[in-house]
Amino acid sequence: MSREQAAALAGSGKLKELWSRILFVFAAFIVYRIGTHIPVPGVDPIAISALFDQNRGSILDVLNMFSGGALSRLSVMALGVMPYISASIIMQMLTAVEPRMKQIKAEGESGRRKIQKWTRYAAVVLASFQAIGVASTVQAQTANGVPVTLITGMQFTVICVLALVAGTMFLVWLGEQITDRGIGNGMSLIIFAGIVAGLPSAIGGTIELAKSGEFSWLFVAIVLVLVALVTAFVVFVERGQRRLTVNYARQQRGNQVMQAPASYFPLKMNMAGVIPPIFASSIILFPASLVGFFGNESATGVAGVLRDISTKMQPGELVYTIMYIGMILFFAFFYTALTFDPKEIAENLKKQGAFVPGIRPGQQTARYIDGVVSKLTLVGAIYLAIVCLLPELLIVNYSVPFYFGGTSLLIIVVVIMDLMGQVQSQLMSQQYDSLMKKTNLTGKSGGGRKRRR
Repeated sequence: MSREQAAALAGSGKLKELWSRILFVFAAFIVYRIGTHIPVPGVDPIAISALFDQNRGSILDVLNMFSGGALSRLSVMALGVMPYISASIIMQMLTAVEPRMKQIKAEGESGRRKIQKWTRYAAVVLASFQAIGVASTVQAQTANGVPVTLITGMQFTVICVLALVAGTMFLVWLGEQITDRGIGNGMSLIIFAGIVAGLPSAIGGTIELAKSGEFSWLFVAIVLVLVALVTAFVVFVERGQRRLTVNYARQQRGNQVMQAPASYFPLKMNMAGVIPPIFASSIILFPASLVGFFGNESATGVAGVLRDISTKMQPGELVYTIMYIGMILFFAFFYTALTFDPKEIAENLKKQGAFVPGIRPGQQTARYIDGVVSKLTLVGAIYLAIVCLLPELLIVNYSVPFYFGGTSLLIIVVVIMDLMGQVQSQLMSQQYDSLMKKTNLTGKSGGGRKRRR
């Protein structure tokens, strides 16, 4: 963008609008970070921190990462937006299989608002259920002989549930405000902000471990190189496309027959983006947070069985790995099927007089596109599983902070790429708007001069 174009944008007020949106996102991040430091009433923050330190290396670290460190302080936002994401998964599944839900979705904007309202109600129910589990298990815990809660019984349960549910729904509202008044997807940006907020402490802790001799500097260098390679690999795959050649029918203009040049229909390698790992993590973390939250090693009977299940669901365990890979594969195909309809694409191409070379328009084109998309989705799901699981071997075997894991890196890189793309598209649209207005004004003034002559 040249200086003249930038000046035109600034003069038109469009660039100011973009900056206001970006500043709104940063302001929302500040509000979110302040909320993560407000503890639930009736909780001893020092005892909670000590108890969390005793349970490091478990699935609590994953929960803490997604909550932006709020779980380690048991703040009012400790549950994060995961209950809402779980509710979104349930509603999307119902929309795909329930005829009544399909009809509501087909109503357009009014149907979308109904589904969104029901999703919020479902998020309240899930958050309440999860908060009751947290409140009931935290009361019985002690850290170094000090009770974690200052009050017990039904009084603490009611206070804790109300605080946690209110914190989650406030984050849902904040995410929707970011989507409407800021840039990007609000829920993804909140998760992104929580992960990024823990990076400085993770880097500092890794350096301290290297200084103390627990980690060698060579190992730290290898971790940094691995992080850089994973980041480059994610960018490379996310930018990758499979281009389908599309030809258009010949058009006759007068006595000449014009052949339109061939174009391409781009298909992303990873069409589901970062949604499958987030969905998979939310599904795994939801039962694990209820069963294994500050697990009691002396539990017997049903509680002991639940404790054993929670132990098998820890990162690095075979059951956790198999379930995580399976859910990534499932949600990659599921989300792609929800957002991409080959029949609709084939019908649109047919209406425009376009066709894929060697493939008949209509049903055969739809089947061909569906086959290509299925192969791409399989490759993309395998890529997601590799990126999310391989770096976690370092986490499990060498106690590297979870913030260097594949899931966190994937979320950070994809969200930043999506944010940059939206900023660039807004700049380009605003640039074209300003140039078109300038051209129209010039034409009008020129016409006036001609009339005066």
